[in-house]
Amino acid sequence: QVQLVESGGGLVQAGGSLRLSCAASGRIFRIRDMGWYRQAPGKQRELVATITSSGRTNYADSVKGRFTISRDNDKNTVYLQMNSLKPEDTAVYYCNAVELLQGGYWGQGTQVTVSS
Repeated sequence: QVQLVESGGGLVQAGGSLRLSCAASGRIFRIRDMGWYRQAPGKQRELVATITSSGRTNYADSVKGRFTISRDNDKNTVYLQMNSLKPEDTAVYYCNAVELLQGGYWGQGTQVTVSS
């Protein structure tokens, strides 16, 4: 089993910044891809950004140029730096990690609220 613990969510004004962190722990052989997804009220969960173990990144068009995903492989931790936040970024943000032998896991989610 792999556990993912997210932190860093909160309330921020439009134009502000937040940094999310997600640490993986438990029985880990190797973490492959890690990523962030979000789900706003009444909407489906959507991809925000992903990063491979070698550092290749992928972003949703809506966050390109504003969000930056990074990871520390030694700490099995992924980060999401969110700048120039907009009210439409308000959602519960979920961390995802794919462990090489056990498959995908989700964190419990952290709320991000951007006020206008």
